Amino acid sequence: MNKVITFVTLFLGAAASLFATDATRPNIVLILSDDQAWTDYGFMGHASVQTPHLDRLAGRSQVFERGYVASPLCRPSLASMVTGLFPFQHGVTGNDVDGRNNRVALDIPLRENFYRHPGFIKTLTSSGYLAHQSGKWWEGSWMDGGFTHGMTHGDPQRGGRHGDAGLKIGRAGMTPVTDFIDLAVEEKKPFFVWYAPFLPHTPHNPPQHLLEKYAKGGRAADVAKYYAMCEWFDETCGELLGHLDKQGVTDNTLILYICDNGWVAASTNADDPNQKLWKGFAQRSKGSPYENGIRTPIMVSWPGHVEPGRGQDLAHAIDLFPTIAAAAAVTAPQHLPGINLLEAESRKGRRQVFGVSHSIHNMTVGDPDDTQQYLWCVENEWKLLVRYDGKDTTRYRNVHVWDKAPVRLFNIANDPHEQKDLAAEHPEVVERIRKAITAWH
Repeated sequence: MNKVITFVTLFLGAAASLFATDATRPNIVLILSDDQAWTDYGFMGHASVQTPHLDRLAGRSQVFERGYVASPLCRPSLASMVTGLFPFQHGVTGNDVDGRNNRVALDIPLRENFYRHPGFIKTLTSSGYLAHQSGKWWEGSWMDGGFTHGMTHGDPQRGGRHGDAGLKIGRAGMTPVTDFIDLAVEEKKPFFVWYAPFLPHTPHNPPQHLLEKYAKGGRAADVAKYYAMCEWFDETCGELLGHLDKQGVTDNTLILYICDNGWVAASTNADDPNQKLWKGFAQRSKGSPYENGIRTPIMVSWPGHVEPGRGQDLAHAIDLFPTIAAAAAVTAPQHLPGINLLEAESRKGRRQVFGVSHSIHNMTVGDPDDTQQYLWCVENEWKLLVRYDGKDTTRYRNVHVWDKAPVRLFNIANDPHEQKDLAAEHPEVVERIRKAITAWH
């Protein structure tokens, strides 16, 4: 039975926006890790990875242990967070239109279509928030994204692609973010921070003290480096959270945590003959709809408004826009498919969450389903994957080409690492959930 966590009642909504002021609206900080499996945190029970700063944040947060992203790949995943829409709705289904070929020209119509959809960043800044971008950002510059401040220039002539100068954050210090917070506090303006560092993403080049900590006991080199990167990310989160404390704004700050998609070291899957097709990372992780690709803990912290606890309610990246809008007393589009995670009744009423997986490095502008590889649904203890044969023109097809089954069904309550396909044993469950997927998509 799911543990029910109650929240303090929030009198937020359209009417509340009439009375909201800069002094009463919360600051908002969104922390995004990049390529980290759902298990790889201290607060999620990992036996080796240590994340003391995120553990402390979890202790004062509502932790949704069963969070999911819309896509197991950074660009479409982030685009869904911003818009509250699924990739086939906002059109960003992969990282590039045609590998890295002629990206600048091919990206123009894709990005134009993306920016036709409202996003929570522009919604916040149009209502008086200051907003800072750092780290991963695919859709042009920070100005294109509606931020008032930021790091990513997005200029292809200077190597702009997926964050460019913004990717220095965390790896080369936190000053741009902390200076922005100082500015917002000085100007007495509510602020939003998009902290999406290139961590623990490759290159896995952690500080020596962390590498030495994890490179022990015969642990494979790729695993040790990755574990060290997870803790390095955590150290940067500690700096950010500590600066909020230093400025005395933590009590009036909504902090959200999510990961864009999962990642698992290739050496952990060495016994799988299919792994020979792809050596970059373990199959059934990044780029795939298995749990190590799409599942993430989601945390919500807001002192005095959110009761700390842990629960098994389903949460989703598409919930960020409705949740942020409710907290900031701004209006989100009515058609958004996500829910406000601050509302217990909405969480209890959710039985299913959905998502997609497309080809990694090619997209068909105007026809998102052309590169579709999977649709999936999680329903209570069940998870169904429905396989498609979308166009894939790059070597990244080897991430998923091995998977030939038309459907796969897992009981993720009993089998969270998806070792046993139960589709043949439960055809009635397959049929029911497949109909739900069809109705959703």
